[in-house]
Amino acid sequence: MTKDFQERSIDRHFANFICKQSADEVSDLFRLVVSLASNSVAQGNICLNLADIAGQTIRLHGKEFIVPPLDLLQELVKNASVVTVPGGPHRPLVLDAAGRFYLYRYWREEHHLAMTLLQKAAVVTETLHEERLSNALERLFPDSADHRQREAAMVALQRRLCVISGGPGTGKTSTVVRILALFLEQEGIGKQRIALAAPTGKAAARLKKSVNNIRQTLNVSEEIKMAIPDDVVTIQRLLGTISGSTRFRHSALNPLLYDIVIIDEASMVALPLMSALVEALKPTACLILLGDKDQLASVEAGAVLGDLCSAGKENPASPLSASLVVLEKNYRFQSGSGIDEISRAVNAGCEREALELLKSNLTGSLVWKTLPLPGELRNALERKVVEGYQDYIDAASPEEALERFDRFRLLCALRDGPYGVSGLNRIVEQILERKSLITTSSRFYRCRPVLVTVNDYSIGLYNGDTGIVFPDADKGGEMRVFFSTPDGGVRSISPERLPVHETAFAMTIHKSQGSEFDRVLIIFPPLSGELLTRELVYTGITRSKKSVEIWALEDVFCNAVQKKTERNSGLRDALRWK
Repeated sequence: MTKDFQERSIDRHFANFICKQSADEVSDLFRLVVSLASNSVAQGNICLNLADIAGQTIRLHGKEFIVPPLDLLQELVKNASVVTVPGGPHRPLVLDAAGRFYLYRYWREEHHLAMTLLQKAAVVTETLHEERLSNALERLFPDSADHRQREAAMVALQRRLCVISGGPGTGKTSTVVRILALFLEQEGIGKQRIALAAPTGKAAARLKKSVNNIRQTLNVSEEIKMAIPDDVVTIQRLLGTISGSTRFRHSALNPLLYDIVIIDEASMVALPLMSALVEALKPTACLILLGDKDQLASVEAGAVLGDLCSAGKENPASPLSASLVVLEKNYRFQSGSGIDEISRAVNAGCEREALELLKSNLTGSLVWKTLPLPGELRNALERKVVEGYQDYIDAASPEEALERFDRFRLLCALRDGPYGVSGLNRIVEQILERKSLITTSSRFYRCRPVLVTVNDYSIGLYNGDTGIVFPDADKGGEMRVFFSTPDGGVRSISPERLPVHETAFAMTIHKSQGSEFDRVLIIFPPLSGELLTRELVYTGITRSKKSVEIWALEDVFCNAVQKKTERNSGLRDALRWK
């Protein structure tokens, strides 16, 4: 079978540049393989697995290339002067023994990350105050509590690496706040510097709010409560962004001064950023990663949290295994609840069971609807949109509007097309305007929801932040864009100062990561594609706290649940304890 390769201009330029650096003449086939390696990174992979293209016919710009069998292909690549092997002389490309073909930067980041994490996992602390710890554990994690949470606390206290994974509602944040209290009681207030960070501004704000709420409930002294930090920043800000550069101020040469670094929503952290973070830690620092291993991985290269959890699970003898704790008891959903059952079925790849749960609607929290045709979408959506959004539009204040807006969200898999963000946002606006709920005569109309899509550190707005346009009573009714603040209040900015943004009645499941809504309506397109995967379905379903409705075609939904995301990477192998 012939496969068409959609080469990007950056792939072409990179391949041409690399081939010009070669000390010997290279073939058009080698140039193609280099271009494929560049393109593979854009697809979220760390490397190109040569086995995936061996023996295939690939068409590029009308020309067909017959790729040789794997052994011959590896020989062709290995013999090029611009290619090295792990541990060999520095060259722009790396080929390992398993046939993984890397751009050097990604091989280095993968290798360094694996080496550092294994070293951290292997270090065991022996200076714990046993009696003090025993008393603290009983107060913070009583016998009636989840034993996995207590186990996570012990791992965090004893090792320099702790990975805590679990689905929504399993108590990851609650556990880590108790861990911080344990650290402070063990070492004393002011003895350890603690940093909390997340991959996006929205995730950072949610963690800050959660930490502030949870610490007030702890059975500890007021001094310990106040000493638990609730200042949360993005990872980029923690590392220190340099204007106009992809480098950070903090690195191995200028390490972070923190003794404990906690990263929330770790599934969203790509390999380059995780590698930069780990490199910037001082050797004695403790790293705690929180996240859901079953969620969508980062949109950039790598699936670091998934690889970490897989490597720890597959090799019980590894110190990484001792650093990993998976929380399973769910405190948000009662056992047997619709959302809990379908999320487990989706994670297990049981597509028919998941479909039957949706169709049977035994608990009232799950609803299935066959996907309407594009021309029928507006009529089909009218009642759902009005029910979902009228409440927030009727709000009397921006605070009330922001709180009510998170009660419902329309989620989709794609950005473009009638079933994507752009098409669905237009339909929602048309429905609401026809019902006289909004007036879109101006761009920043009353109650327009906006989603920030780039970080703007100068005004403190970040990719993923959601705001609502609302008249400001303190400024004579002038339209301003209001955003929630981590302390439970609101702030407003002029629409003219708003960073790059888009309307947010509908949003992609990718953009919804780190968010929670009371109810979600998920619309999948009529055709299966690379984006429709088990992780996407699971992430969409678990954004909801109360009910999920899915509109899709049966075969598309089932194919998505069957299709597990596989990203080419050597990290899992590199993390195996030798």
